Amino acid sequence: MAPAHRTAAFLWAVLTLLLWCGFAVAQDPQTSISYFDNLPGRLFFFEDTPTAVYHDTTDGDVYITQDEGRTWDRASGIPRGEALMVIPHPFDTRYAFVLTAGTTHYRTEDRGRTWRSFSVPVAPAFTPYPLSFHSDPSKWGYILYQGTECTLAGWGCTDITYYTTDGFSSDTKELLTDTSRCQFAHSSKDFKHDAHPDLIYCVGFDSSSTGNYHSISSSRLYSSTDFFHTTTLETLGMGRGAKGVVALAIVSKFAVVALKDLSPGADGTMMLYVTVDTKEWAKAQFPHASQARLRENAYTIVESTVHSLAVDVLSQDQGAIGTLFVSNSNGTYFVESLPDTNRNAAGYVDYENVYGIEGVGIANVVSNSLDVERKGQPKKLRSMITLNDGSSWAALRAPSGDVDGHNVPCNPDDEESCSLHLYSVTNPHNFGRVFSSPAPGFVVGVGSIGKQLAPYEDCDTFLSIDAGLTWRMIQRNAHIYEFGDSGSIILLVDDEGPTDSVVYSLDFGKTWKSYNLGMSVRARGLTSVSDATSQKFMLLVQIARKDQKAGQGRYAVIYLDFAGLRSRKCGDDDFERWYARATPDTECLLGVKQWYKRRKADADCYVGDKFIDPTIHEEPCPCEDHDYECDYNYIRSDDKCIPSGLERIPSNMCTSGRPDETYMGSSGYRLIAGDRCDKGRGLRKDEPTSKSCSQAQPAEGEITTQLHDCPADIVQYEFFKDSSTILVRLSDHTIWQSSNEGFTWEQKFPGERFLAFYMNTHTNDRAYLITETSKYYYTTDGGRYWHQANAPSRPNSFRASVMSFQPRSDYLIWVGDVGCDGAAEQCRAQAQYSRDHGRNWHFIDDYVVNCAWARDEELKIDATQILCESYLHKEGSQRTFGRNNPLELISGRDYYGKKTKLFDHVVGFTKFSEFLIVAEYVPQRNALDLQVSLDGRTFAEGQFPPGMHPNTHAYTILESSTDAIFLHMTMSEYPAPFWGNILKSNSNGTYFGLSVENVNRDQYGYVDFEKFAGLDGIALANIVANPAEAALTGVKALQTRITHNDGGTWKPLTPPAADSLGQSYSCSTTKCALHVHGYTERTDARATYSSPSVVGVVMAVGNVGETLAPYTESDTFLSRDGGFTWQEVHKDAHLWEFGDSGSVILLVNDEEPTDHVLFTTDEGLSWREYQFSKDKLRIKAIVTVPDDTSRKFMLFGYSPQSPAASVIVHIDFTSLTHRQCQLNEDNPGHDDFELWSPSEERQEVCLFGRQTLYHRRKRDANCVVGKIPKIGEKFVSNCACTEEDFECEFNHVKNDKGKCVLIAGMTPLESDSTCRGDDEYWYERTAYRKVRYSSCEGGYRPDRGSSHRCPGLRGHSTFFWLTILLLPIAVTVVVVWWWYKKSGLARGTIRLPSSASDYQPLGSFGSGSGNVLDTIASVPWFLLGLAGIAYVYVSSTVDNLVGAFRSRRGYRDVPVDEDAQILRFEDEEE
Repeated sequence: MAPAHRTAAFLWAVLTLLLWCGFAVAQDPQTSISYFDNLPGRLFFFEDTPTAVYHDTTDGDVYITQDEGRTWDRASGIPRGEALMVIPHPFDTRYAFVLTAGTTHYRTEDRGRTWRSFSVPVAPAFTPYPLSFHSDPSKWGYILYQGTECTLAGWGCTDITYYTTDGFSSDTKELLTDTSRCQFAHSSKDFKHDAHPDLIYCVGFDSSSTGNYHSISSSRLYSSTDFFHTTTLETLGMGRGAKGVVALAIVSKFAVVALKDLSPGADGTMMLYVTVDTKEWAKAQFPHASQARLRENAYTIVESTVHSLAVDVLSQDQGAIGTLFVSNSNGTYFVESLPDTNRNAAGYVDYENVYGIEGVGIANVVSNSLDVERKGQPKKLRSMITLNDGSSWAALRAPSGDVDGHNVPCNPDDEESCSLHLYSVTNPHNFGRVFSSPAPGFVVGVGSIGKQLAPYEDCDTFLSIDAGLTWRMIQRNAHIYEFGDSGSIILLVDDEGPTDSVVYSLDFGKTWKSYNLGMSVRARGLTSVSDATSQKFMLLVQIARKDQKAGQGRYAVIYLDFAGLRSRKCGDDDFERWYARATPDTECLLGVKQWYKRRKADADCYVGDKFIDPTIHEEPCPCEDHDYECDYNYIRSDDKCIPSGLERIPSNMCTSGRPDETYMGSSGYRLIAGDRCDKGRGLRKDEPTSKSCSQAQPAEGEITTQLHDCPADIVQYEFFKDSSTILVRLSDHTIWQSSNEGFTWEQKFPGERFLAFYMNTHTNDRAYLITETSKYYYTTDGGRYWHQANAPSRPNSFRASVMSFQPRSDYLIWVGDVGCDGAAEQCRAQAQYSRDHGRNWHFIDDYVVNCAWARDEELKIDATQILCESYLHKEGSQRTFGRNNPLELISGRDYYGKKTKLFDHVVGFTKFSEFLIVAEYVPQRNALDLQVSLDGRTFAEGQFPPGMHPNTHAYTILESSTDAIFLHMTMSEYPAPFWGNILKSNSNGTYFGLSVENVNRDQYGYVDFEKFAGLDGIALANIVANPAEAALTGVKALQTRITHNDGGTWKPLTPPAADSLGQSYSCSTTKCALHVHGYTERTDARATYSSPSVVGVVMAVGNVGETLAPYTESDTFLSRDGGFTWQEVHKDAHLWEFGDSGSVILLVNDEEPTDHVLFTTDEGLSWREYQFSKDKLRIKAIVTVPDDTSRKFMLFGYSPQSPAASVIVHIDFTSLTHRQCQLNEDNPGHDDFELWSPSEERQEVCLFGRQTLYHRRKRDANCVVGKIPKIGEKFVSNCACTEEDFECEFNHVKNDKGKCVLIAGMTPLESDSTCRGDDEYWYERTAYRKVRYSSCEGGYRPDRGSSHRCPGLRGHSTFFWLTILLLPIAVTVVVVWWWYKKSGLARGTIRLPSSASDYQPLGSFGSGSGNVLDTIASVPWFLLGLAGIAYVYVSSTVDNLVGAFRSRRGYRDVPVDEDAQILRFEDEEE
């Protein structure tokens, strides 16, 4: 070979070798390492930039990298040790702010290259988010700054909010003082509305609040469009009652305000109000009124989509277990989505949406929630996935093989025992989102395969590339993970101990390569740019002490660059379409299919679209039923939308008067907001339809009627509470439903034979239709949808209640027949319970008469306790049992697992208010004892006046609402007509005293006694005026008595001066009074004298005379002042009903068939007649919604010609007037309402020891009250005690002079020498005791005998001991309390851990964006005490690193969203 040729060949060989070597070197990622002294309190990227910030919160320093972690420099311009927190601008990535503990702070406008100082008047507030930003990029400089001003002399601090419009380039201006949170309405990209661009919301305290601390009742929501030069109070549709605001947050497209319910008895209940447009606020309605009640510190608004809000509510007092609810499109109506969700003590919930895939989310549930609650066992977690925005959930399908290709040790087809379970939000191990990233469809998790989630150290790492539909194991052991280059790089680092390598995959996890780091480290975090489009990563590690070199920090950031591994950029042929869901039945969501352009798994190329988010492509789907919702004024009933009433139409329609005239009206459907389905290829359910003008709402002033014929008699009916839906059962065993207050009707499940229906007594929207078999139907949404279920047995035939309920709405008890077929030799009633709303049933007991949950709304005892009346001898047919087989009362705690016999022989038991009352049979005395309990375990025997013990008398427990039991003791002897005495107990139900004698009752035990709704302590009773004569003749002469002090004294009703015709009554002596017919004569017990919606207004049928006349000789009367004065409003006896809070009162003749009704709009000053039918009907009842707030009524009756059938007449007064009543709480008397007091018509100013005013519509105001929020009673002041505030003590009765005296032969109770509270004295008992419901102070005190100084410490005054004991530690307490209140640990704190980027003031470690994960998490305050405060303080200043690092929230390392923050409020009454 020629030399030239040899030389050329040599050069080519050398060049080839060099290229090969270079290529070989390029197979490994490029690395560099930077050392730090401490872990960061915050590590995040500026969005869509290579710039990242490392905030060393221990030393107070900030470090910046401009090359994704390759090199780091300390931030120039910021003094060492000054950086308290770093807050990036969420809407302009050039800007970030460093706040110090003082008033001088720093700003960068070039992503950290340079920093400049600025000053503000006060130091930052003790809140994790002192800054709030405007979302409009053109208003980047609009920033709110929350600071704290403290005064040493006052030992207190005040939060003040300032604002700037140029990013602190000029001096800030004061916005508002005494604020706990201020936020721009335009502060989220998803919350889109047309409100004023400068609209600001602030949670602040009204001017009536004084001092350094505030009552929660003074916390309100204010708004302004001119930086609070003018201020608007946001009433949220509640009027001035919008008090107790505790939090404001913008979550996805919703603005949410949390309020504490300040009404009496609310017990920490919270309310959520939601808006999507800043104009209309609506209260969030939850389906389970008791179980899912929003309690203070017991709910979390979790990651939500733009289509719905998701709220997790703590459902168990033990174990931090919740229930997930998902809202409709406007965030106001919630349905249960997933029970038994896993939570932690801080309020975080194991729930996360898969990024970028609409409707897909992963959650963890507690499979052994029962054992966690009752036995305190560790939780067993299972993972679930939803593909349809929470409508349904399924287990994560386990892969069939492991990482080595071997079969997993269980069958993946058996999802119950072999599914995949993953660690989630409550146990984070890395930055950013737990499972997914912007890389489309990629999901990674650490977990295990089996029945439940294994311990972390026993878990492996799994990958899904189809958004969670299928999974495969990719590595043994637990790893932290990160995605790069739009998912084409997957990087893992061992998370179970020290490691010297990382593993990565370039083909979607099919193959893996390892890269040796050259040193052994403990991984602490792994991250990349926020949108997962870079090929560079930052690995945060801790270096072992033995490997640490002199001059190097203990912690390091290892920079890993994979850009050199692939040389070719992907072309169009390297990509494919990937559809977000691969199952046909869930492909379309909100009318579209979603797909992404994604690199093929085997393509050997890099994507290289750095900082370009994946584009969502949509393909419209044909419109289907689920794309539509009910239109305005229409409501859902099963699969149809029906009108809620007559449709309102424009005034130019239906004007000709022709009977055949039509108009184009709503079809009843509308497309769901945001739905993008193709109507051209699908259903057009929202197109207007032609309707008869008879379906249109008439002109103002007109009334409309609809008549409906029923084939049989009405035997049962009831509304769903707070609903327009009513159920009716006929005597032919059919059930009918109307969802629009009787306007239209439909038969439910034709062909079924129904024996009864039950309304869940604790949950407004649940009901159960009972058939004669074990099959029943139930609804959980107020009758919108019904579902079939099977009970463990058919309904019992022993007259026991078939179903029993308790405040936890999924808890049911069923009592049914067992062994009652054929010869029925072992026929018995068997009880079973369910904790999951009938999905599974568990045996309780056999041979029972009654089984019920012990817990009730006011009887707040063990929720697992079941009470059963159970026969001692359990054999044979229960139908043959007699008194020789005693009925025991068994208490079974732990769901009847721990049984205790309470009584050997009982007649029955009942729960009443806060009392559990048992009638015990004592065979030795052949007598009854009354046993009372407040806790379901310990009982006290009732003590009665002489001659009035239940061992010789029948008794009836009467209604009570004033902390005492009213009991009717029958005193007449059989077979004489029945009457007896009403006794009233003390506060614990054990000592009974006489209230009123000779009260009428009937043969069924019902008593003429009724309390007025809305006015506690006022009641009517009918007494037998001739007991001696009635015992002989059998004819009772009745007289009516009224009490205004809860049974302490009773008086006759004052008769009106003239009748309804202006004539004087024939009876005019002092013996004459008004007497009214009572409870014992009613065919419908719901036809009460009064209504809670019309305070003080009472109606009754009666007469003026010496005694009560027969019903058919009676007239109709009305009182507007709680029964103090009366007027006759119409001759003859009438049925009555209140509508629209009293703005309409309806009367119908109750003596004979009629074709018309009478109505008044001025509470009886004038009456008008309306004919509802051409034929006369006999009306049996007037029915409207339970709260009497509707203008629609139903008349239930029958035609005299067809008494076996029924007629329902629907009468609609909606168009009578369209004017809405106006309420001005700030200026009473200048609106349509008046302030009324029960004392207006009487000499005494006070009732129950206090002067109280009530709001009610003025009598002559012709307007619609409608849904105006009811304003609670207005307390004026407590009064001095008078005789009215006392009643006779036990064993005492009133004599002829009205004085309490000891009953002959009896002994008084011993005096109670117990000293309570700050009492300095105790008093001997007298013949009087104070009415418990009275709040009077001082004045006349006949209940106090001789005084005695309290022994021991009580011998000195409260002031003395406060001075001696508290002064030395006063300063310490103030300091600790201030820190406690301001650090977010105080009771009532609403926590918003929005994202991983959330800045935690105590050194939290994470990054992300609030746009994806916004939460309001309420922290259980009782878990945190002074020890917790001390720990947090120390950890925030000394070693906050490892624990704080665990705060993995939100999506990735995007700048903080100011929506996600801790909102404080002072809710203690200071």
